[in-house]
Amino acid sequence: MSGFGDDEEEYQGPVTVVLPGEHGDTGDAADGGAPAASAPVAVEVQAHLAGHFSPLTGDYRWRGRLSASEAITAAFRDGVRTVLVRTPDGFEGHGVLDDPNLWGGHPVRGTGTPPFAVPLIEIDD
Repeated sequence: MSGFGDDEEEYQGPVTVVLPGEHGDTGDAADGGAPAASAPVAVEVQAHLAGHFSPLTGDYRWRGRLSASEAITAAFRDGVRTVLVRTPDGFEGHGVLDDPNLWGGHPVRGTGTPPFAVPLIEIDD
């Protein structure tokens, strides 16, 4: 996969990156308080994503770039690597964040259902 500009399926535009919620302490352990998970956080950023079907592994692989976001970088520093990427059309895919680039954005990659439309291919038996 070269990334961008060849015969791969692509998406360029706004996406919602859903970061997992954090765990907080809701009470004293002596009082039976248990950690409670906060709601996931949705962050709007710009993205350029592309992908292709890999005949060697039999799966779809996609990757791309997310624009700079303080919330995503803070979550990355806190150990978040797996995120949900969703386009306005409702397509979504789970991706893995990489280290931030020089411009503060994060590369993201995933295997399986991509967060953008791909052509439906009918296979004849």
